[in-house]
Amino acid sequence: MSALGEIVVAGARPMLIEDALPDFDAVRREHAVIPGRREIAWHAVMAADFLDAWRDNRVVSALFAARAAAERATSVVQGRAYSEPPVPESLRLADMEHSGEWVLLGEDQPREIAFGAIGRFWAGETAWLDIDADEFAAFGRPGFARIACNFSLRPYGRAATLVTYEVRTQATDDASRRAFLRYWKPLSPFIGVVMRAQLTVIGRETR
Repeated sequence: MSALGEIVVAGARPMLIEDALPDFDAVRREHAVIPGRREIAWHAVMAADFLDAWRDNRVVSALFAARAAAERATSVVQGRAYSEPPVPESLRLADMEHSGEWVLLGEDQPREIAFGAIGRFWAGETAWLDIDADEFAAFGRPGFARIACNFSLRPYGRAATLVTYEVRTQATDDASRRAFLRYWKPLSPFIGVVMRAQLTVIGRETR
């Protein structure tokens, strides 16, 4: 690490995502400048329905349709049953709980909200575990990966907010890591498309 990378800013606050998943195999970050001060942007982050990124964006809709088709085909080849996951009525961070498939890992209003999931989502199969948030950091059962996500908010000029969306992933064993990275490398740009669409939904909440 360079000398610059080792500089610690006096009084800097640790991030929730760093506590949840300090080490990771892959990471992607996307950014957007959102109109309004940080408190306004925070409410937009919490209120945004991220299903709108799927409903309103044709590219995102096509990506999810392609993923579902690939999983159905894989199920047929492998001789296992495939069931289409139910679509919730809405998908808002304000409604996220501390137990379930995707769980709230922490809030530092109006600076950061962190959430995550544990599952297997490569090789043509997606399976999420039902967990409690306090299980997330120490989970190490082989065959899975942990995903930690956050939205962090920083003032940008006098009347805007820089919102950063970060996704970190760490596999729980070497075989899962190799399988996950084979999935991640070609798909990371498309995951970025979905993340940017979600940031667009947040931006619309402030208008």
